[in-house]
Amino acid sequence: MRSVGATVGAALAVGGFTVMLHTAPTASAYNPAVNGRFTATLIGDWARTRTVYHDEAVVQSTWTISSSCSTAQDCTGQVVSDQGWTAPMTMHDGMTWYVKRDVPNWETCDDGTTFTGHEVFYFYPANPETGENVLGSAVLAGREHIAGASGACGTNAPLYIEQPFRLDRIG
Repeated sequence: MRSVGATVGAALAVGGFTVMLHTAPTASAYNPAVNGRFTATLIGDWARTRTVYHDEAVVQSTWTISSSCSTAQDCTGQVVSDQGWTAPMTMHDGMTWYVKRDVPNWETCDDGTTFTGHEVFYFYPANPETGENVLGSAVLAGREHIAGASGACGTNAPLYIEQPFRLDRIG
């Protein structure tokens, strides 16, 4: 009788283990790729030049983003803006995306000459209320900064503007 009890106990233990194996959730890797349409907002109310706050226009546009990742940390993609420009985007830390582009004729001097601005957006998935990093959020938050060339307009201090930036998924 003892061997029957041991056999039943062993069968229940193996059966229970088998059930546990079949009901365990599958592991899935985090995919930080960003794809879709977004409303991009430059929050000019909080713009800064050389750490001094001043008002800039609040600018909204629509971005269409496509990206893919070779690992959970290394991703590349492209942004197409309804403002008529396209730029590459990259991520190398699993969290923060970077979009870099040149803006022709961004800075105009008193004599009418113009200089190119070098614009960088960086953003990450964020809680829309607190701005904290939240993996998988439909809201992306960060900053935009744009700088002119040193020596432009006869001054050695380049024009530099930085402001908060936000992307909200619309499709």
